[in-house]
Order: sequence, then C-alpha cells, then structure tokens
Amino acid sequence: MSTYWYEYKIEDVAVDMASKAGAPEWLNGIVKGVPSGDSLVIMKKTKSGIPPERTITLSSIMAPKLGSNRGGVDEPFAWNSTLYLRKLCLGKEVVFKVDDTAPIIRREFGTVFLGDKNVAVLVVAAGWAKVKEQGQHKRVTNPFLPELLSLEEQAKEQGLGRWSKEPGASEASIRNLPPSSIRDSSSFDALALMEKYKSTPLKAVVDMVTGGSTLHVYLLPEFQYAQVLVAGVQAPGSGRNHMHARFIGIDTTSNGQSGDSTSEASAPLTTAQRVASSSASMFEFHSEPYGLEAKHFTETRVLHREVNLDEIYFNDFFGSQVRIVLEGVDKRGSLIGSVYYADGESANDLALELVENGLAKYVEWSASLLEDDVKCKLKNAELEAKKACVRMWTNFVPPVTNSKAIHDQKFTGKVIEVVSGDCIIVADDTAERRVNLSSIRCPKMGNPRRNQNPEPYARDAKELLRTRLIGNKVNVFMEYSRKIGSSSAVMDFGSVFRVNQSKDGDVPAPKEGNQQDKTNIAELLRSNYYDALLSAESHAISKKKGIHSTKEPPIRHVTDLVMTSAKKAKDFLPYLQRNGRMSGVVEYLFSGHRYKIDIPKETCSVAFSLSGVRCPGRGEPYSNEAIAFMRRIIIQRDLFVISISVAHLSCNQIEVETVDRTGTFLGTLWESKTNVAVLLLEAGLAKLHTSFGLDRIPDAHLLVKAEQSAKQKKLKIWENYVEKEEVSNGTVVEKRQRKKEELKVVVTEVLGGGKFYVQLVGDRKMDSLHNQIASLTIQEPPEIGAFNPKKSDIVLAQFSEDNSWNRAMIVNAPRGAVESTNDKYEIFYVDYGTQETVPYSQLRPLDPCISSGPGLAQLCSLAYIKVPNLKEDYGREAATRLSEHLSTSKEFKAVIEEKDSSGGKVKGQGTGTMFMVTLFDSEAEEDEISVNACMLKLVDLLTIIEFLDSQEGLARVEKRRRRRREAEDRQRVLEELEEYELEAREERQGMWEYGDIASDDEEKAHPNPTRKKS
Repeated sequence: MSTYWYEYKIEDVAVDMASKAGAPEWLNGIVKGVPSGDSLVIMKKTKSGIPPERTITLSSIMAPKLGSNRGGVDEPFAWNSTLYLRKLCLGKEVVFKVDDTAPIIRREFGTVFLGDKNVAVLVVAAGWAKVKEQGQHKRVTNPFLPELLSLEEQAKEQGLGRWSKEPGASEASIRNLPPSSIRDSSSFDALALMEKYKSTPLKAVVDMVTGGSTLHVYLLPEFQYAQVLVAGVQAPGSGRNHMHARFIGIDTTSNGQSGDSTSEASAPLTTAQRVASSSASMFEFHSEPYGLEAKHFTETRVLHREVNLDEIYFNDFFGSQVRIVLEGVDKRGSLIGSVYYADGESANDLALELVENGLAKYVEWSASLLEDDVKCKLKNAELEAKKACVRMWTNFVPPVTNSKAIHDQKFTGKVIEVVSGDCIIVADDTAERRVNLSSIRCPKMGNPRRNQNPEPYARDAKELLRTRLIGNKVNVFMEYSRKIGSSSAVMDFGSVFRVNQSKDGDVPAPKEGNQQDKTNIAELLRSNYYDALLSAESHAISKKKGIHSTKEPPIRHVTDLVMTSAKKAKDFLPYLQRNGRMSGVVEYLFSGHRYKIDIPKETCSVAFSLSGVRCPGRGEPYSNEAIAFMRRIIIQRDLFVISISVAHLSCNQIEVETVDRTGTFLGTLWESKTNVAVLLLEAGLAKLHTSFGLDRIPDAHLLVKAEQSAKQKKLKIWENYVEKEEVSNGTVVEKRQRKKEELKVVVTEVLGGGKFYVQLVGDRKMDSLHNQIASLTIQEPPEIGAFNPKKSDIVLAQFSEDNSWNRAMIVNAPRGAVESTNDKYEIFYVDYGTQETVPYSQLRPLDPCISSGPGLAQLCSLAYIKVPNLKEDYGREAATRLSEHLSTSKEFKAVIEEKDSSGGKVKGQGTGTMFMVTLFDSEAEEDEISVNACMLKLVDLLTIIEFLDSQEGLARVEKRRRRRREAEDRQRVLEELEEYELEAREERQGMWEYGDIASDDEEKAHPNPTRKKS
C-alpha cells in the first residue's frame, strides 16, 4: 500500500494491477472532494505532508452529467445527484479498491465503502444514478451488479431521484447556467453584485481551490462563477498543473468496467476549454515553496462545501459549514472576502489559520478592508510564524535594518516644544528628550538656512500639535530607535498620550504583538497602535482632510524680520504699535534673553529681547542653563504682543518698547503677572543691563532686587562674586579687578575690515591633527559618483600654494551629481581661515574621526576701531598694510576685549564667533603701542613693527555708546585711541587726506577729544 499511493501514473497502475495474481488491495482514505454524482477524490490518511490522492469513479453506475463541462447544459438531476453524494461522503473516512482502469481517458473505477455500506448501492437506491449496461468484453465482474440492478428497479417504481414521476420535475432540475459558469466572465459584474446583495446573505458552493488563498465558487441561485481572494493574506502560488486535470478526461464518458461506450454522447467542449486543454502544457508553472501545502490545507477545509457570502457575521453561523464575508472587489473583478469554516462548535478563520501555519503572509492591500482587531491578529500571527520559522518562513532571516526595538521604556513629562507635526520635546525632572511619533510622517518644515520652504500643511500640522500638547503632561511609551544614515545620530520613536485625555486620567497600555521577546523583525518595528493609525488615516482620506484634501493647500507668507535689515525692522515698528494687542508664539530661543516670536496677525516673525537683562552668550558658562530655564516657561506658548501704550495683562505678554540697531525689538515679557526677567535674575542666570535706562524699564526696582538676591546667594553666574567696597572719595570699586583673557597667537589669514584668523601658539590639537593627516594614505581621485561632496561637508583638500592636504569645508558646490574631475568647489580651510576654489580632483573623503573636530582657526577683529571694508575707500590699502605685518610668522599677544557670537555657527570665511582683540607684538613692553593704535596714526616703531614707518590713518575709532556709562578699562582704551585718531586727522593722513570724513551725526555723538599735552 505504501508504494501504491505515491507518485503514480495511471498507465503504471494498470500494468501493476494486471500483474497482481491476487485480488485488488483495499485502501483507507478520506474523501477530499466530490466533483460529480458518481466520482470521489480520496486522499490518503496521513499526519503530515501532502497526502497522495486519487479520483475514483464508482464502478457500474453513472450519474447525470454536470453542464459546466457540457457547454453549460446539465443533464436532468445532475446537480441534485452531486449534492447527494457530497452530503453523504465529503470529509468522511472510506475504504476502497480499484476495480478497473482506463488509461486512455485517465480514469480509475472502483468500489467504495462508507462504514459497511457500499456507496454505489446507496446512490442507486436513492435514485441518483443508473446502472451501466454491461458490454460483452468486460474485464472485471462486479459482484454487486445484481444488487445494483435490483435497487435501480425499486427506485424507478418508487419514483426516487432521477426517476421522479412528478410532472415537470426533470425540466425543473436542469440549471440555467450563465456564461460565467463556463469560464466566460464578460457578463459578470462584481461591483454590481456587491451593491445588489449588500447586507444580504448570498449562498455559494466552493467548486475549486487554485491556491491557498484563492477560491472559485458558484454564487447561488444564479450559479454565477466567481473568484474569491481571502482578505488580508496571500499564499504561495501552487502552479498551473491543475488546469490539465480540470479540462482533460473529466468530461469524457466511458463505461470503464462495463467495457462498452455509452450511447449518451457528451456535449462538445467550449472554445475556452479547448484552448485551455490544448495549451495546458504551456502554462504548467512550478509551484512556489509550500504552495501545494497551502492549497491542500484550504481544500481539506472548504472544497465543495456549501457557503454563505455575506457582509455581516450572522449568529446562525453554525447552520452552514463555511461562510465568506465579502470585504471588497479588486481591480480585476475578483471578490475579496474573509472565509470562516465550522469545526465542531467553533468557527475558524481560514486566513488566520493559514498565517499561523506558515502557509500565507499578511498583505496590507487587502487587509486594509478588514477591521482593526482582525488585522492585528493576522500581523501577530505572522510575527509568531516568523519567530518559529514555520514552513514558508523556515529560512527567514530578519532584513538588515538600522532600527532597534526599545523595550520597557516609558516616562511621564511635560511637552515643552513642538519641533514639527511628528516630533516633540518632552522634559521630565532629569532631562529633555526628543520623541518622534511612531509610524507617521508629516510634511517637512523645511530649512530657511538652506532655502527650503515648508511643505504644504507642514505649519498646520505643527500648529495642531502645539495647541494640543504644549505645556501639557503626557505619558510616553518608547517603541523603537533608528540610526540616521551612516552617522552616529539616533532617532527615538514612541507613542504619546495626554494624561488628561480621559476622565480618570489613565492611558491604555500598548497592545502586545509588534515587539515580543526582543525579536528583531524590521518591518514590524512600528507603533503598537499602528492599526488605530491606519483607521484614523482612512477616516481622514474619506473626509478629505488636510493633506488628503483636493483643494489647493493654504499658503501663508511670513515676513521674517529676524533675518532682515535693522532699517526694515524699524519701519515695521509703527504697524506693531498701532495694532495694539496681538497674539504671538515664541518659536525659538537665541539665548536666555533673546527670542524669535511669530505674530500670525501681522504675518511676521520678529526678534525680541528682554529690556534690562543679559544672559550668558552661547558657549559661555550657564548659557545652556538659561536657555533650558526659559524653554520650560515661554517656548511656543501663546503670548500677547501689545504696544507701549497698552496696559499690562494678566497672562503671557510682551510689551514692545523700541528697536535696537540690530533690528531686535526690546521690551518686557510677563508670564502670569510675573516679569520673566525677574525670574532669570533671581535664578542667577542673567545680569542687570542698565544701558537701556532704568527709568524706561517697567519693574526696574524688582530687577535690581532680584539681582541683589542672586548675588547674595552666589547663584550660577555669581558663584565667584566678590562684594564691592566704598573708598574715601565716596566711589565704589571692586576689591578685585577683572583680568582680561590673553592669548599667544599666530595670524594665518588677513581679511578686509580689520578681521583676521589666528591659531593658538603651542596648541596640541594642531600637532595631533597634523600627525593624523600625515598618517593618511592619499589615494588617487575617486571615481565620479563614488564621492559626492555637498555643502557644509568636511573633506580633505589640497592647498593650491604648497600642495599640502588640510581639512576644508565645502562652502559652495555644483548643483547635481559630479560630472567631471574639473568641477569647481569653493572651500574654506577650517584650521587656517583661508578660502579658495579648487577642482574636484583636489578633494578626498575624510574619516569622521578627523573631520568631526572643531576648526582650529579663530576669527578675530581689531577692537574699538573701524577699518574700511575692501569695497570702501582705503579698504584695500588698510588690508594691505595689515596683511604685510600680520601675515608673517611673528607671534602676537591678543587681549580679548569682547566676544561677538552674532555671526552664528561657522559657515565659511568671515563668519562665526569673533574675538574683539587688542593686538600687541609678543615681545613688546607694557607701554608699547598696539596694532590697533598703529592703524589710526603714523607711528615710528621700526624697532618693533617695520611696516609702520609710513603714513597710516587707515582706521577710525568706533562710536561711543550713547546713554551708557563706559567701563573704566574700555573708557581708558578709547581715550587713548581717540588721541591717535585726532593726530591723523590733523596731519591729513590716509583717509583724512581730504578732510574730516565723519558725518554730522557722528560728530555730535562724540566730539573730538582734547589732546593731552606732553
């Protein structure tokens, strides 16, 4: 029996049977299908694998022929006969033996017993088949033939089955088959069917299973033939070999065991059947791995079962064996539905069982039609199958990913900033954390510095999140992280819930299934609430909301007064004052006291600074603490911008008082009746800055009191504060004078306007950098396309003057990809301050461990003097004079007077944080004249500075600060420099050769000082 079941051919079986001396062997099996009223598909009873199967035609009897293989015309009672045999045998265990074979027509004839009953005897007794006429050349004698003939006569007398004597019964039993039943689907309209039978049960019969997730059914009562795809899953392909069995041999009539041909000729094949039959071998595709297993799995559960198709899940489910819930129609006209079958007293989901057994995969395109809980079950089942490497996932290897699951990380904090529609910053008691919302992507906000405008609806998405979350307490469940490209930066993703979103304040726990047992399944690293997100997106699409709208996106033109000139900001001031109270939002903090505020009503953004206080600048001690302190108080909060004439309000508000020379609006900001400047001073994160005038600052007495309190407690910036003492003349001096920072430097590059770059003498970082670059092996120019430097990238570049290799930053690059080795790149040597244009062939990629370090060239400017720019009169002369001296290898002593960080981060030559210095020769005595003074006046310093033995007058002293008391050391330096400027004026040196070039306003601002007599 073991050899008889497996991999057989009918011809071989005939020979084998003929060679057997004894009686045919009885075999056990289970009826898998019933294609007609006199044939059974029997499969071997096995515990695993695909069992072999055989189609057995019952010996000596013949049931009426179905019209699906006869051009669409049934014989009378053919359908009733088939239903009887299906109800009698389908899915039941039987015993059978093969009585005869007909190799030419590819058939086997046999005797089948159901229990102790002969199936052929039962069919004939019920009147659903007739006994074949026995020919003269019969090869095998059927021992049950006399009984069959007797039962046939009894059925005829009683009018049973096909022998019914009722008038019109024979005609009524013939089905009126539509064209689709013979595979002509031109008249079948799946969409109309869905519309017609919506919310109405639709009965059907599964005729054929062509794949684990593909069924062919007859829709009753019209017997429309349709293909149904199981929703949410896709099984491996099972190949096309079944087409041959479908159309060849089944429709051919033979008496088989009787040996005579029947007198009833079958109807001719249709054109479609003949084409399919003749070309079957052309379309015999091999099945995909586990495709046949999936097909067999589905066949044993639904093949030839009666089905109900409906859009709702009925309570009387167990009244039928299989139910298909219609979900939709695909673009090819195939129905999409969920298939349920009865197993005892429970209903099983065919899609779920296919996925659980590793015989199908989850597919989103059809799963989108399902309910959220059904989709979740399917996805979780697929994850478990992958983890267990079941069947089709046997060799599954998780794809390489830069994502990593985050387990058991949750925290509660306060939203202090909304970066974009899908990114927020949450602060708890210890730190601030950037949280990207899992599994969603909002329109990008763009980057003004790169001339990238916000995408449509980007501002709307951000504003929606800001109004819902800013300042609110939230619970955050972290879910996964993802690396950004090849860099070390990591983005953390999670789901965020407002604590007060429900009455009891509870937050639903994340659903299980997406991340279990730390399994790295890359495509499933997503939100634990992914199904709810899909549902929300579907709702938004159906309502045409936001980015799904068919309307043109709203356009908001914003006048950015932060990046514009001071003149334009001053021109805009009257409009702000005239409108009185206006709403606004703090968008960004430049420092603890200076902010960017968006005013929607005026469609403008302004730079605003608190009057009377100054926080440490970026890079200085406690600068970050001041910014963090203010972020939690005012960032992205709704404010009220009011004019100077409007009274103070009892909420966050700004009182605009004036505009400074840089275009920054000055005023006072309140938070719930509290001046935030007072909070800064009390926390020791700011100093009182009275140059604006205490009489013009609201709550000035509170500011003074707050600063005194911080000094006494020695908080933050006052930690090293030394109290002042009063001397006999009544003035107040500090016990210890401030010592200015001094650096020993070498000038590496001279620019116009009195600016230049320096390197620190004896800087070990420079020596280490030289050693690292010297250890590199400089390769030939990389192939075009392999290395595409972009703006702001740090690369290795060859300096054109000495062919040395140095670190450089790309300032300007050609648009698009590299086309030639001669493409020009404008670069800035970050360690020397030099800028030049070089071809692509002089650039090389640089290891991140070398490129990540900050540039070692420091931008400086001569303090307290104004040197003409290169485009101004005497600008080139001034630059030449300064360059002749500073470009030598001489060492200088630079005394840092001030630091100017308004230039922002380094972008190229002439930008970045700048040191305002007084420059001395490193070997000069204490009473020697500085380079700053030498630029103002002719000075004979041949023993120290050779180039100054000539006419100077190439700079001016900067204006005194109005209404501001100068620091003592600054005042002393300015007076000394003004003396040299006066001499140059009187002697008509340099720029003074045609007279006084100062404007009337400048003259009034600071009249010529009286020269001290020697």
